[in-house]
Amino acid sequence: MNDQIARSEKQLGAILRRTRKQAGLTQGSLGAAIHLRQGTVSRLEAGEPAVQLHTLMAVLTALNLELVLRPRSKSSAADIETLF
Repeated sequence: MNDQIARSEKQLGAILRRTRKQAGLTQGSLGAAIHLRQGTVSRLEAGEPAVQLHTLMAVLTALNLELVLRPRSKSSAADIETLF
């Protein structure tokens, strides 16, 4: 998997949704694997900002993803949006 950039909750949700689908998981099966309701996974994928950090970290772990922080590139969020 190539690096993917997310600068908003919606962009992060899209990455998580795409990765989940590539893994052949439903929202329900992903949630069950980490003791979350399907609705919680849905809200995270929709980019709702109220998701708790430990929930995000559990989903990243379940999808075999990691969070990498680095200085922001000069591209705008609108430029990155075209990737989705």
